[in-house]
Amino acid sequence: MYNLIKAYMGRMTVDDVNNFALSKNIHLSNEELNFVYDFIQKNWEQVVKNPKLLNLDRYQDRFSKENFEKIKKLFLEYSARYSSFI
Repeated sequence: MYNLIKAYMGRMTVDDVNNFALSKNIHLSNEELNFVYDFIQKNWEQVVKNPKLLNLDRYQDRFSKENFEKIKKLFLEYSARYSSFI
C-alpha cells in the first residue's frame, strides 16, 4: 500500500487537492490551498506512518473556522476508515 501512496504523491497536483476539497464541500482560498498542498508534499510520509501524531489544531490559524472544522472532521473520518490498511 505504501508504494501506491508514494506513487500517487509523486503525481499529485494542486488541482487534485482542490478538486478533492471541493468534492467534500470545502472551498479553500488560494492561501489555504497552497498551504495544504505544501503540507501534504512535505509531511505525507510521517502522517501515513503515524496519523495519530498529527495535531491539526496547530494549523487552525491557517484556515477559516468553517474550513478548519470540515478538514478536521474529514481527516478523522479518513484516518478511522483507512488506518488499518497502511
